[in-house]
Amino acid sequence: MQDEDFPEHDIRPSKTKKKEAMHALQDLGAELVELSVGQLKRIDLPEDILAAVRECQKITAHGARRRQLQYIGKLMRGADEEPIRAGLALIRGESAAETARLHRLERFRIRLLADETVLAEIAATWPGADLQHLRQLRRNALKEQEAGKPPKNFRAIFQALQELDKEGGSHGAE
Repeated sequence: MQDEDFPEHDIRPSKTKKKEAMHALQDLGAELVELSVGQLKRIDLPEDILAAVRECQKITAHGARRRQLQYIGKLMRGADEEPIRAGLALIRGESAAETARLHRLERFRIRLLADETVLAEIAATWPGADLQHLRQLRRNALKEQEAGKPPKNFRAIFQALQELDKEGGSHGAE
């Protein structure tokens, strides 16, 4: 009988559920605090949350950091958390599209090291590519492999391809 008098009782979340949701948002904020500045820029964060996260990254005192994380959690309650979760998933590499993109770039790098004619394909895919720079990185990476040195240029090729893909992706979106 009492449930019939108060039908909203079933609709409203319990105090425990509310606290769990608040802790989940605070944990999400803690994940944001652990990111680098570059990674934070990749996520579309509201200005107030971004400022609070940047402030928390500077805090070393345990109690102050905990309070700042609680504040971030409070700010997160007013924001849409789905784009933030999607951005974090992208950064963590959980996005299937991001994983596929990285694998595609890795295949480009391996093919480039095996055969220099892949530069023509890179030029066709990304017209603004600096082919001379990529050719030099390839030469240096092959020398590193022969000498058994750390793969500095091998990594630089991947970073150059990532930068080209990011620029190409932004032009495609416009």
